[in-house]
Amino acid sequence: MFEATTILACKGKNKAVIGGDGQVTFGNSVLKGNATKIRKLHHGKVLAGFAGSTADAFNLFDMFEGILEQKKGDLFKSVIEFSKEWRKDKMLRRLEAMMIVLNTEHIFILSGTGDVVEPEDGKIAAIGSGGNFAISAARALDRHASLDEETLVKESLQIAGELCIYTNTNIKTFVLEDEE
Repeated sequence: MFEATTILACKGKNKAVIGGDGQVTFGNSVLKGNATKIRKLHHGKVLAGFAGSTADAFNLFDMFEGILEQKKGDLFKSVIEFSKEWRKDKMLRRLEAMMIVLNTEHIFILSGTGDVVEPEDGKIAAIGSGGNFAISAARALDRHASLDEETLVKESLQIAGELCIYTNTNIKTFVLEDEE
């Protein structure tokens, strides 16, 4: 587990949302409270967020975005290729970061060991030190409340930020919607 952040993503029928807190820690100190750990990739059609080492995450973002471009934005093919590259490259296997990537069709967790994991429900995924708090809140809200995906992500991250010392409540989200 990375004591670094909390990223939560939710994929609905026609909408995808990713959110993250803004806290950057170093040991037991907060270095920054308003960092952005989420991005839009491939002309704004894919959302991604990271937990872990910032420098490592930037390398992963760049590599993944290159593969995404090669695969013409096909998220499924891109995560498979990314996993293959990750496992082949000794340097990548040492990176201390994880990512969530999603669009309106798919959602995946890319682990620090090169694994690609699709959430069991195909809908909600979380990473980072507050990930378990966020996903617990998100699943409960999804089951027992009628919230849209963005509100569900924001409220769940708010709860995680109130519980996890490595997560704050300075929450940012990005939203993708299917073009009708």
